[in-house]
Amino acid sequence: MEKSKAMLQEKFGEKDFQTIIGNLLRYGVWISLSVAFIGGVIYLLHHGNSIEDYSVFKENDRNIFEVIADVYNGVIQGRGESVIFFGVILLFLTPVFRVLLSLFSFILEKDYLYVAITTIVIGIIILSISFGFSH
Repeated sequence: MEKSKAMLQEKFGEKDFQTIIGNLLRYGVWISLSVAFIGGVIYLLHHGNSIEDYSVFKENDRNIFEVIADVYNGVIQGRGESVIFFGVILLFLTPVFRVLLSLFSFILEKDYLYVAITTIVIGIIILSISFGFSH
């Protein structure tokens, strides 16, 4: 058991996890920005001459599952605004995945204090998302 633990820590050292986390953040931001940029180009190609009316705020009373379904369907249909929103979702999920990867790292290192703290952070993120989309 100790030998396998030592091999696991040797295989996935702290420096390796820091590199993985750094790459996750770096590539996550670049991918999300690229997706949003492509969505902006698509949107401008289809709606470049339209004039938007921003004088009235339109609030949607939808839950998160309806929003995700609409974004998914919009991306499949090639709607620029949905692709932009998908890029924003990816940008939001990048640090969330970083927290989840950190949790996995702390579990492997058996650092239970940080496992507890990271679990609390994940709970706060879930609560924030839940209350942010419900009225």
